[in-house]
Amino acid sequence: MSDYTLYIGNKNYSSWSLRPWLAMKVADIEFEEKLILLFDDDWKANIAKVSPSARVPVLTDGELTIWETMAILEYLAERHPEKGLWPEDREARAIARSVSNEMHAGFNALRGNMPMNIRKSHPGKGMGAGVAEDIARVCEIWNDCRSRFGQGGPFLFGKFCNADAMFAPVVSRLTTHVVELDAVSSAYRDAVQALPEMIEWSDAGRAEPWSVPEDEID
Repeated sequence: MSDYTLYIGNKNYSSWSLRPWLAMKVADIEFEEKLILLFDDDWKANIAKVSPSARVPVLTDGELTIWETMAILEYLAERHPEKGLWPEDREARAIARSVSNEMHAGFNALRGNMPMNIRKSHPGKGMGAGVAEDIARVCEIWNDCRSRFGQGGPFLFGKFCNADAMFAPVVSRLTTHVVELDAVSSAYRDAVQALPEMIEWSDAGRAEPWSVPEDEID
């Protein structure tokens, strides 16, 4: 049995939870999954038991607790270098970290106006102030990474890595909101959506009975 436990939120909504879950699944790193319902009556009490920041995801490795997404991904890459969670090439690895951290820190307009909601389809909705600029930057990143480092596979750096895990929720958001993309970005979106692990997460999200009103767009 694995020493890893990954605490996540609802799969339909929790974009941050998706990132380490997907990375671990694609890399075939065994873990126990525990779901904490987002914002229900017991949310604060339940999340306080496992997360110093009162947020998901949280990874525990025995007695060690890691509660921040990029820290989790970096920890897994260190613990499992054979899994290739970062590109082997030094330059590619530096760019992969750069775009992952840009994703982590930015794109607030896109996040705020196009919440992740796997169950829904909202064509034409969510294009608030700044969203078009965020989408343009996302596509610029995807095109640049694919042209410079994408040989040998359909992902940003060829083989799936942590950078793809970081952008997977954006893929889901753009799919939900039926955003028209350039050819390279469309192919990349489709490659991420076709991952068996992404399909597994999405199917589970669609099957969830719970609803979070603030992430529902009328």
